[in-house]
Amino acid sequence: MLFDTHVHLNDDAFNEDIEEVITRAKENDVSRMAVVGFNEETINRALELADKYDFIYLIVGWHPTDAITFTPEKLEWLRELAKNPKVVALGEMGLDYHWDTSPKETQFEAFRQQIRLAKEVQLPIVIHNREATEDVVRILQEENASEVGGIMHCFGETVEVMEACLAMNFYISFGGTVTFKNAKLPKIAAESVPLDKILIETDAPYLAPHPNRGKRNEPSYVKLVAEKVAELKELKYEEIARYTTENANRLFRLS
Repeated sequence: MLFDTHVHLNDDAFNEDIEEVITRAKENDVSRMAVVGFNEETINRALELADKYDFIYLIVGWHPTDAITFTPEKLEWLRELAKNPKVVALGEMGLDYHWDTSPKETQFEAFRQQIRLAKEVQLPIVIHNREATEDVVRILQEENASEVGGIMHCFGETVEVMEACLAMNFYISFGGTVTFKNAKLPKIAAESVPLDKILIETDAPYLAPHPNRGKRNEPSYVKLVAEKVAELKELKYEEIARYTTENANRLFRLS
């Protein structure tokens, strides 16, 4: 069975057919999903989904593009949410230099505050990194994020960056980009990552894997990611399914 460790089922893209989407996921070996809430609206919708479905878990945090709205009250809300037994990690947090919606210094502060909260409540963290690798790694190191570790979400960096993240107790998660024809870095990283540190995800509704690239992504497509990773690592699909699910359950402390 498969664990989609990063999915946005709380996105408007699934408003009309979420039951069908969940059914297709189950038909394609998906047994568990972690739904990510990254601002007030998406967190509230994620909470509703986790209440309704026993196989849906929660990742809650504040996205770097929304850092400008991250107040002390929001930090306190995350602290309270961390008590929810369905919350398995904090995030997605990090830095995003692609979208100019929050100043860098504001992103830095929101990122640091969430890392410190994760250490306080002893939950792993999920990292969003877009065009900000050097600063992401630096802040993780400065804040001793290795105390809780977590997930490098939708990884697409060099093996050297991967090794720096592994040294800080992070798992490396691959999504649809690992199936893209010209995406060399995710493939090289997937070939190199230790089997006890690999995870898979969809980031649905974004980044649908080949041959569905450009369409709406959904959790059932995580099977395509697992199949591609198995090919790259020269293993059977069933082996990758077992390793990635065991890794997710261990990280999220699920039985």
